[in-house]
Amino acid sequence: MTFTTPDSFTSRPTLHGTFGMSASTHWLATASAQAVLERGGNAFDAATAAAFVLHVVEPHLNGPGGDMTGIFTTAEHPGRPVVLMGQGPAPAGATREHYLAEGLELVPGSGALAAAVPGAVDAWLMLLRDHGTWELEAVLEYAIGYARDGHPVLGRVCTTIASVADLFTEHWPTSAQQWMPGGKIPVAGEIMRNEAYAAVLELLIAAGAPANGAEVPDSRESRIEAARREWREGHPARRAVEFLSTPHRHSSGTDHAGVMTEADFAAFQASYEEPLTLEFRGYTIAKTGPWGQGPALLQMLAILDGFDDERLDPSTALGAHTILEAQKLAIADREAYYGDADVDIAYLLSEEYAAQRRALITDRASMEFRPGSVPGRTPFCPPLRAEYLPPALGGRGDAALAGVGEPTVRANGETRGDTCHIDVVDRWGNMISATPSGGWLQSSPTIPGLGFCLGSRLQMTWLEEGAPSALEPGKRPRTTLTPTLVLKDGAAVTAVGSPGGDQQDQWQLLYLLRTLIGGYEPQQAVDAPALHTTSIPGSFWPRTWTPGGAVVEDRLGEDVISELERRGHLVTRAGDWALGRLSSVGRNPLNGTLTASANPRGAQGYAAGR
Repeated sequence: MTFTTPDSFTSRPTLHGTFGMSASTHWLATASAQAVLERGGNAFDAATAAAFVLHVVEPHLNGPGGDMTGIFTTAEHPGRPVVLMGQGPAPAGATREHYLAEGLELVPGSGALAAAVPGAVDAWLMLLRDHGTWELEAVLEYAIGYARDGHPVLGRVCTTIASVADLFTEHWPTSAQQWMPGGKIPVAGEIMRNEAYAAVLELLIAAGAPANGAEVPDSRESRIEAARREWREGHPARRAVEFLSTPHRHSSGTDHAGVMTEADFAAFQASYEEPLTLEFRGYTIAKTGPWGQGPALLQMLAILDGFDDERLDPSTALGAHTILEAQKLAIADREAYYGDADVDIAYLLSEEYAAQRRALITDRASMEFRPGSVPGRTPFCPPLRAEYLPPALGGRGDAALAGVGEPTVRANGETRGDTCHIDVVDRWGNMISATPSGGWLQSSPTIPGLGFCLGSRLQMTWLEEGAPSALEPGKRPRTTLTPTLVLKDGAAVTAVGSPGGDQQDQWQLLYLLRTLIGGYEPQQAVDAPALHTTSIPGSFWPRTWTPGGAVVEDRLGEDVISELERRGHLVTRAGDWALGRLSSVGRNPLNGTLTASANPRGAQGYAAGR
């Protein structure tokens, strides 16, 4: 091993066992997933149960009105990764012309005009139908219990509510009613309930039960399919469309009505897709297609694969510099070429192209936006803004960001929200990595009677012509949700992922380099000092960038940080334990042993297993 020896201290052990492993961004979701495994469920039953629990216990990070992407393998086909596509498209009425006519220069970061068609619930139900073993009622028991009977609310939920309390009080009264009962911001540990959402889940279960003398659907699959129809065509869709047709405040500082219709809800169905893969140092890395940012991680690995190992260690100045420069190049291509469109991804992942990009990395930090040249394609260059506020919010400063959800780590190291993640592997070899997000409590007004709001994923689209990720009805926004599967010798060995918006693949890159090359144990890799570039156009409103920006954890060390600055990086120190939200599970196909790790930062993510 040529990497820096990992710190002997880890925040917790890498878990080892043979029965089953679960890891997520909240201990209650992890515990729920593990409880399903203990009761005989498989990884897909467990992950689905955990996902609905996350809607309840991490409402500032995700919700049923949001989206998700996953990637999994089954015990029957351990070497065949499959993408679970739960990213809804733009509604039929979401046209550039409509948004420009509303006086908008960017798709807002909050409010119903930012909402793609919800995709998460349908995707989880489809996965459960096709690959799970449990009835829906048993799977949803955990989420219904936490929603109806309550759970101790996280301090971070309370902080999020406090940050948008004025917005709720002045403009989104239904959100104030749900999240500020009695007009008070909750405090950490207080019991929080969401009885409206519990009722929605019970409605989905009832859709597959007998009513008015009708016969029960004759199979588990048909009962779950009935719940999917109820979600897409029944009360949730009708209520959401009706409520959000009234103008309400958006992050632009102006009021607009939503454009989503019942037909938009009904038309969307989740799907399975073939992943994109790249061979790296004897491993196969599997990601989503270029409708998500996943291939950017593959491009980073392709660029770095041509360097010696000593240049790939994130804990050294040379390694950190090389990694930051590769990240800039890959993400510039993401902006220039990725979208729910015709993308020449084979060329972007080719060895020839990776070599061209690798040659651009020098000893100095680049301050430029440098997409590559793809034959027959014109790269899109997004508006590059160091700062942006629409006229309606001029002079409001950071207050203008109230209600803006995702979460990216800003140039000053501050985080604004985040996303969720789940990894599960069972004793049979089923494995899944999934990243639910969107529909944060601050995304748009809470819909009365449903207990949740719609998401804001359309903020990832551009209103400029010629962008591969331009806003267009029926097209998926280029999501940042990007789970990963790693395969070795034809079998899945690792499921890994992270919240973090534009940082998701950047932080996963560090994990892969440290475990696949550096010999780190999973928990050592999760705990190790993290870094990422902000020298990229942000995916989230207000879509700014910091030329040459790099955010690092102070634990990277004074010598390394000083050398990065000497090379020209504009370094922001985020604190000792501030970056990275990784979790993982793993399986050794030779003997069936399992592992799990989880992020200690924020004292919220946990792994469990035996």
